Amino acid sequence: MDTATHVVMGVGIGGLATMDPVIAENPAALQTVMAAVIIGSQAPDFDTILKLKNNAVYIRYHRGPTHSVPAVLTWPLLISGFFYMFNPEISFLHLWLWTFLAVFLHVFVDIFNAYGTQALSPFNKKWIGLGVINIFDPFIFFAHIFGFIAWSYGLDPGWTFLAVYAVLIIYYIWRYRVRNNVLRKAAHFHPDATHFFISPTYNWKNFHLVVRTKEKLHVTESKNKVLRYLESYPFEPIPSDPVINAALDDRNLSSFLSFSPTYRWLVTELEDGWEVKFIDLRYRSKGFYPFVAVVRMNKELVPYTSYTGWVFSTETLEKKLKQGERLL
Repeated sequence: MDTATHVVMGVGIGGLATMDPVIAENPAALQTVMAAVIIGSQAPDFDTILKLKNNAVYIRYHRGPTHSVPAVLTWPLLISGFFYMFNPEISFLHLWLWTFLAVFLHVFVDIFNAYGTQALSPFNKKWIGLGVINIFDPFIFFAHIFGFIAWSYGLDPGWTFLAVYAVLIIYYIWRYRVRNNVLRKAAHFHPDATHFFISPTYNWKNFHLVVRTKEKLHVTESKNKVLRYLESYPFEPIPSDPVINAALDDRNLSSFLSFSPTYRWLVTELEDGWEVKFIDLRYRSKGFYPFVAVVRMNKELVPYTSYTGWVFSTETLEKKLKQGERLL
Protein backbone atom coordinates (compact mmCIF):
# COMPACT_ATOMS: atom_id res chain seq x y z
CA MET A 1 0.00 0.00 0.00
CA ASP A 2 1.01 3.65 -0.22
CA THR A 3 2.70 5.51 2.63
CA ALA A 4 -0.43 7.44 3.68
CA THR A 5 -2.44 4.24 4.10
CA HIS A 6 0.29 2.62 6.17
CA VAL A 7 0.37 5.72 8.40
CA VAL A 8 -3.38 5.69 9.09
CA MET A 9 -3.23 1.94 9.69
CA GLY A 10 -0.52 2.52 12.28
CA VAL A 11 -2.69 5.05 14.12
CA GLY A 12 -5.67 2.70 13.82
CA ILE A 13 -3.70 -0.14 15.44
CA GLY A 14 -2.73 2.31 18.17
CA GLY A 15 -6.42 2.95 18.75
CA LEU A 16 -7.04 -0.78 18.85
CA ALA A 17 -4.30 -1.12 21.47
CA THR A 18 -6.48 0.81 23.94
CA MET A 19 -8.45 -2.43 24.36
CA ASP A 20 -5.36 -3.95 26.00
CA PRO A 21 -5.81 -3.26 29.74
CA VAL A 22 -2.06 -3.44 30.35
CA ILE A 23 -1.60 -0.57 27.91
CA ALA A 24 -4.79 1.39 28.50
CA GLU A 25 -4.27 1.80 32.26
CA ASN A 26 -0.95 3.62 31.71
CA PRO A 27 -1.07 6.84 29.62
CA ALA A 28 2.71 6.78 29.14
CA ALA A 29 2.52 3.18 27.93
CA LEU A 30 -0.23 4.08 25.48
CA GLN A 31 1.85 6.92 24.05
CA THR A 32 4.84 4.58 23.73
CA VAL A 33 2.79 1.91 21.95
CA MET A 34 1.24 4.50 19.65
CA ALA A 35 4.68 5.74 18.60
CA ALA A 36 5.98 2.18 18.18
CA VAL A 37 3.08 0.97 16.04
CA ILE A 38 3.19 4.03 13.79
CA ILE A 39 6.89 3.43 13.15
CA GLY A 40 6.29 -0.31 12.85
CA SER A 41 3.62 0.29 10.22
CA GLN A 42 6.25 2.13 8.16
CA ALA A 43 9.37 0.08 8.94
CA PRO A 44 9.21 -2.44 6.06
CA ASP A 45 9.25 0.48 3.61
CA PHE A 46 12.44 1.96 5.02
CA ASP A 47 14.11 0.35 2.00
CA THR A 48 12.72 3.25 -0.03
CA ILE A 49 16.03 4.93 0.82
CA LEU A 50 17.55 2.65 -1.84
CA LYS A 51 16.14 5.08 -4.41
CA LEU A 52 18.98 7.39 -3.44
CA LYS A 53 21.43 4.84 -4.83
CA ASN A 54 19.75 3.99 -8.13
CA ASN A 55 16.57 2.51 -9.59
CA ALA A 56 18.17 -0.86 -10.30
CA VAL A 57 18.94 -1.49 -6.63
CA TYR A 58 15.55 -0.12 -5.52
CA ILE A 59 13.55 -2.29 -7.92
CA ARG A 60 15.48 -5.42 -7.06
CA TYR A 61 15.23 -5.06 -3.28
CA HIS A 62 12.13 -2.94 -2.52
CA ARG A 63 9.54 -5.10 -0.76
CA GLY A 64 12.13 -7.88 -0.71
CA PRO A 65 14.40 -8.43 2.33
CA THR A 66 12.59 -5.77 4.42
CA HIS A 67 9.29 -7.64 3.92
CA SER A 68 10.72 -11.12 4.47
CA VAL A 69 10.02 -13.53 7.33
CA PRO A 70 13.23 -12.58 9.22
CA ALA A 71 12.42 -8.89 8.80
CA VAL A 72 8.87 -9.29 10.13
CA LEU A 73 10.39 -10.86 13.24
CA THR A 74 13.31 -8.42 13.53
CA TRP A 75 11.58 -5.06 13.00
CA PRO A 76 9.33 -5.42 16.10
CA LEU A 77 12.31 -6.40 18.27
CA LEU A 78 14.35 -3.41 17.13
CA ILE A 79 11.51 -0.91 17.46
CA SER A 80 10.20 -2.30 20.77
CA GLY A 81 13.71 -2.49 22.19
CA PHE A 82 14.36 1.13 21.27
CA PHE A 83 11.21 2.44 22.96
CA TYR A 84 11.60 0.13 25.95
CA MET A 85 14.91 1.80 26.75
CA PHE A 86 13.03 5.07 27.38
CA ASN A 87 10.10 3.49 29.21
CA PRO A 88 11.26 0.33 31.01
CA GLU A 89 8.10 0.33 33.20
CA ILE A 90 6.00 -0.79 30.24
CA SER A 91 5.40 -4.48 29.56
CA PHE A 92 7.91 -5.38 26.87
CA LEU A 93 5.78 -8.32 25.78
CA HIS A 94 2.71 -6.16 25.13
CA LEU A 95 4.81 -3.48 23.43
CA TRP A 96 6.35 -6.12 21.18
CA LEU A 97 2.99 -7.77 20.37
CA TRP A 98 1.36 -4.53 19.20
CA THR A 99 4.46 -3.53 17.24
CA PHE A 100 4.59 -6.98 15.67
CA LEU A 101 0.93 -6.62 14.63
CA ALA A 102 1.72 -3.30 12.91
CA VAL A 103 4.68 -4.75 11.00
CA PHE A 104 2.85 -7.95 10.11
CA LEU A 105 -0.21 -6.10 8.79
CA HIS A 106 2.01 -3.86 6.65
CA VAL A 107 3.50 -6.88 4.89
CA PHE A 108 0.18 -8.74 4.80
CA VAL A 109 -1.80 -5.98 3.08
CA ASP A 110 1.03 -5.42 0.57
CA ILE A 111 0.50 -8.98 -0.66
CA PHE A 112 -2.91 -7.96 -2.00
CA ASN A 113 -1.42 -5.41 -4.45
CA ALA A 114 -0.29 -6.35 -7.95
CA TYR A 115 3.22 -5.20 -7.04
CA GLY A 116 3.41 -7.79 -4.26
CA THR A 117 6.22 -8.68 -1.86
CA GLN A 118 8.73 -11.45 -1.20
CA ALA A 119 6.91 -12.17 2.04
CA LEU A 120 8.03 -15.82 2.22
CA SER A 121 11.72 -15.05 1.67
CA PRO A 122 14.20 -16.62 2.32
CA PHE A 123 12.20 -19.85 2.11
CA ASN A 124 10.65 -18.83 -1.19
CA LYS A 125 11.80 -15.70 -3.06
CA LYS A 126 8.84 -15.68 -5.43
CA TRP A 127 6.98 -12.36 -5.59
CA ILE A 128 3.50 -12.72 -4.10
CA GLY A 129 1.07 -10.20 -5.56
CA LEU A 130 -2.60 -11.20 -5.52
CA GLY A 131 -3.88 -8.21 -7.52
CA VAL A 132 -6.89 -7.61 -5.27
CA ILE A 133 -6.38 -4.08 -3.90
CA ASN A 134 -4.96 -1.03 -5.66
CA ILE A 135 -1.77 0.49 -4.25
CA PHE A 136 -4.04 3.26 -2.90
CA ASP A 137 -7.57 2.25 -2.03
CA PRO A 138 -9.85 5.18 -1.08
CA PHE A 139 -12.23 2.94 0.87
CA ILE A 140 -9.47 1.62 3.14
CA PHE A 141 -7.97 5.07 3.66
CA PHE A 142 -11.25 6.86 4.41
CA ALA A 143 -12.50 4.05 6.62
CA HIS A 144 -9.59 4.95 8.90
CA ILE A 145 -10.35 8.66 8.60
CA PHE A 146 -13.94 7.91 9.67
CA GLY A 147 -12.52 6.05 12.67
CA PHE A 148 -10.35 9.04 13.61
CA ILE A 149 -13.35 11.39 13.42
CA ALA A 150 -15.43 9.05 15.59
CA TRP A 151 -12.52 8.87 18.05
CA SER A 152 -12.26 12.67 18.18
CA TYR A 153 -15.99 12.88 19.03
CA GLY A 154 -15.51 10.67 22.06
CA LEU A 155 -16.23 7.17 20.78
CA ASP A 156 -14.08 4.45 22.29
CA PRO A 157 -11.07 4.03 19.94
CA GLY A 158 -10.71 0.32 20.63
CA TRP A 159 -14.27 -0.61 19.72
CA THR A 160 -14.29 1.93 16.88
CA PHE A 161 -11.28 0.42 15.14
CA LEU A 162 -12.41 -3.11 15.92
CA ALA A 163 -15.52 -2.25 13.90
CA VAL A 164 -13.44 -0.57 11.17
CA TYR A 165 -11.25 -3.64 10.75
CA ALA A 166 -14.25 -5.98 10.79
CA VAL A 167 -15.69 -3.98 7.89
CA LEU A 168 -12.33 -4.03 6.09
CA ILE A 169 -12.09 -7.81 6.43
CA ILE A 170 -15.49 -8.08 4.71
CA TYR A 171 -14.29 -5.58 2.09
CA TYR A 172 -11.17 -7.63 1.34
CA ILE A 173 -13.25 -10.79 0.98
CA TRP A 174 -15.60 -9.01 -1.43
CA ARG A 175 -12.71 -7.61 -3.47
CA TYR A 176 -11.13 -11.05 -3.62
CA ARG A 177 -14.39 -12.50 -4.97
CA VAL A 178 -14.65 -9.75 -7.59
CA ARG A 179 -11.08 -10.38 -8.68
CA ASN A 180 -11.74 -14.14 -8.93
CA ASN A 181 -14.83 -13.52 -11.06
CA VAL A 182 -12.69 -11.55 -13.51
CA LEU A 183 -10.17 -14.40 -13.67
CA ARG A 184 -12.91 -16.97 -14.20
CA LYS A 185 -14.34 -14.98 -17.09
CA ALA A 186 -10.90 -14.64 -18.67
CA ALA A 187 -10.30 -18.38 -18.21
CA HIS A 188 -13.61 -19.08 -19.95
CA PHE A 189 -12.42 -17.22 -23.05
CA HIS A 190 -8.89 -18.59 -22.80
CA PRO A 191 -9.01 -22.16 -21.48
CA ASP A 192 -5.54 -22.67 -22.96
CA ALA A 193 -4.00 -19.79 -20.95
CA THR A 194 -0.89 -20.62 -18.97
CA HIS A 195 -0.81 -17.44 -16.83
CA PHE A 196 -3.03 -14.55 -15.79
CA PHE A 197 -1.52 -11.32 -14.46
CA ILE A 198 -4.17 -9.10 -12.88
CA SER A 199 -3.87 -5.54 -11.56
CA PRO A 200 -6.68 -3.63 -9.79
CA THR A 201 -7.47 0.02 -10.51
CA TYR A 202 -9.00 2.82 -8.46
CA ASN A 203 -12.39 1.78 -9.81
CA TRP A 204 -13.72 -1.20 -7.86
CA LYS A 205 -15.08 -2.91 -10.97
CA ASN A 206 -12.15 -2.33 -13.33
CA PHE A 207 -9.02 -4.47 -13.63
CA HIS A 208 -6.06 -4.65 -15.98
CA LEU A 209 -5.33 -8.19 -17.08
CA VAL A 210 -2.58 -9.81 -19.14
CA VAL A 211 -3.44 -13.26 -20.47
CA ARG A 212 -0.55 -15.45 -21.56
CA THR A 213 -1.05 -18.44 -23.80
CA LYS A 214 1.62 -20.55 -25.46
CA GLU A 215 1.48 -18.32 -28.52
CA LYS A 216 0.12 -14.91 -27.44
CA LEU A 217 0.17 -12.19 -24.81
CA HIS A 218 -3.23 -10.49 -24.64
CA VAL A 219 -3.40 -7.13 -22.86
CA THR A 220 -6.98 -6.66 -21.72
CA GLU A 221 -9.12 -4.77 -19.26
CA SER A 222 -12.20 -5.84 -17.38
CA LYS A 223 -14.54 -2.88 -17.24
CA ASN A 224 -17.95 -3.25 -15.61
CA LYS A 225 -17.64 -7.04 -15.99
CA VAL A 226 -16.90 -6.78 -19.73
CA LEU A 227 -13.52 -8.04 -20.98
CA ARG A 228 -12.03 -5.75 -23.61
CA TYR A 229 -8.90 -6.53 -25.64
CA LEU A 230 -6.42 -3.68 -26.01
CA GLU A 231 -3.37 -5.26 -27.69
CA SER A 232 -2.05 -8.70 -28.48
CA TYR A 233 1.58 -9.68 -28.99
CA PRO A 234 3.36 -12.92 -29.82
CA PHE A 235 4.65 -14.67 -26.73
CA GLU A 236 8.36 -15.00 -27.40
CA PRO A 237 10.69 -16.33 -24.69
CA ILE A 238 14.01 -14.51 -24.47
CA PRO A 239 16.25 -16.07 -27.12
CA SER A 240 19.94 -16.85 -26.82
CA ASP A 241 21.14 -14.00 -29.01
CA PRO A 242 24.48 -12.13 -28.79
CA VAL A 243 22.82 -8.71 -28.60
CA ILE A 244 20.28 -9.71 -25.96
CA ASN A 245 22.84 -11.73 -24.00
CA ALA A 246 25.07 -8.67 -23.78
CA ALA A 247 22.14 -6.55 -22.58
CA LEU A 248 21.15 -9.10 -19.94
CA ASP A 249 24.39 -8.40 -18.09
CA ASP A 250 23.33 -4.80 -17.51
CA ARG A 251 22.22 -4.14 -13.92
CA ASN A 252 19.11 -2.18 -14.93
CA LEU A 253 17.74 -4.90 -17.19
CA SER A 254 18.72 -7.58 -14.69
CA SER A 255 16.75 -5.79 -11.95
CA PHE A 256 13.75 -5.38 -14.24
CA LEU A 257 13.69 -9.10 -15.00
CA SER A 258 14.03 -10.00 -11.32
CA PHE A 259 10.72 -8.24 -10.71
CA SER A 260 8.61 -8.29 -13.88
CA PRO A 261 6.76 -11.56 -14.64
CA THR A 262 5.25 -10.59 -17.99
CA TYR A 263 6.77 -8.40 -20.68
CA ARG A 264 7.57 -8.02 -24.35
CA TRP A 265 11.04 -7.35 -25.66
CA LEU A 266 12.29 -5.41 -28.68
CA VAL A 267 15.72 -5.27 -30.33
CA THR A 268 16.37 -2.24 -32.54
CA GLU A 269 19.46 -1.59 -34.63
CA LEU A 270 20.72 1.97 -34.24
CA GLU A 271 23.20 3.94 -36.35
CA ASP A 272 25.89 3.44 -33.75
CA GLY A 273 24.81 0.14 -32.20
CA TRP A 274 21.80 -1.57 -30.66
CA GLU A 275 18.90 -0.92 -28.34
CA VAL A 276 17.27 -3.66 -26.26
CA LYS A 277 13.98 -2.70 -24.62
CA PHE A 278 11.77 -4.68 -22.24
CA ILE A 279 8.23 -3.48 -21.48
CA ASP A 280 6.17 -4.65 -18.50
CA LEU A 281 2.66 -5.32 -19.83
CA ARG A 282 0.91 -5.25 -16.45
CA TYR A 283 0.91 -1.47 -16.22
CA ARG A 284 -0.85 0.42 -18.99
CA SER A 285 -1.78 4.09 -18.72
CA LYS A 286 -3.55 5.89 -21.56
CA GLY A 287 -2.08 3.53 -24.14
CA PHE A 288 1.44 3.84 -22.72
CA TYR A 289 3.42 1.22 -20.80
CA PRO A 290 5.40 3.20 -18.19
CA PHE A 291 7.50 0.48 -16.56
CA VAL A 292 10.43 -0.36 -18.84
CA ALA A 293 14.08 -1.32 -19.05
CA VAL A 294 16.27 -0.07 -21.90
CA VAL A 295 19.90 -0.86 -22.70
CA ARG A 296 21.81 0.84 -25.51
CA MET A 297 25.10 -0.62 -26.76
CA ASN A 298 27.68 0.24 -29.38
CA LYS A 299 28.59 -2.01 -32.30
CA GLU A 300 30.91 -4.01 -30.06
CA LEU A 301 27.94 -4.74 -27.75
CA VAL A 302 29.33 -2.65 -24.91
CA PRO A 303 26.52 -0.77 -23.07
CA TYR A 304 26.91 2.98 -22.96
CA THR A 305 23.60 3.86 -21.26
CA SER A 306 20.67 2.07 -19.65
CA TYR A 307 17.61 2.79 -17.54
CA THR A 308 14.86 0.99 -15.69
CA GLY A 309 11.89 2.47 -13.89
CA TRP A 310 8.68 4.38 -14.47
CA VAL A 311 8.49 6.90 -17.30
CA PHE A 312 5.29 8.26 -18.83
CA SER A 313 6.57 9.63 -22.14
CA THR A 314 9.22 8.82 -24.71
CA GLU A 315 10.71 12.28 -24.12
CA THR A 316 11.27 11.52 -20.44
CA LEU A 317 12.83 8.17 -21.31
CA GLU A 318 15.26 9.85 -23.70
CA LYS A 319 16.26 12.31 -20.97
CA LYS A 320 16.91 9.46 -18.55
CA LEU A 321 19.03 7.62 -21.11
CA LYS A 322 20.92 10.80 -21.95
CA GLN A 323 21.67 11.33 -18.25
CA GLY A 324 22.93 7.76 -18.01
CA GLU A 325 25.37 7.95 -20.88
CA ARG A 326 28.90 7.07 -19.88
CA LEU A 327 32.23 7.16 -21.63
CA LEU A 328 33.55 3.80 -22.84
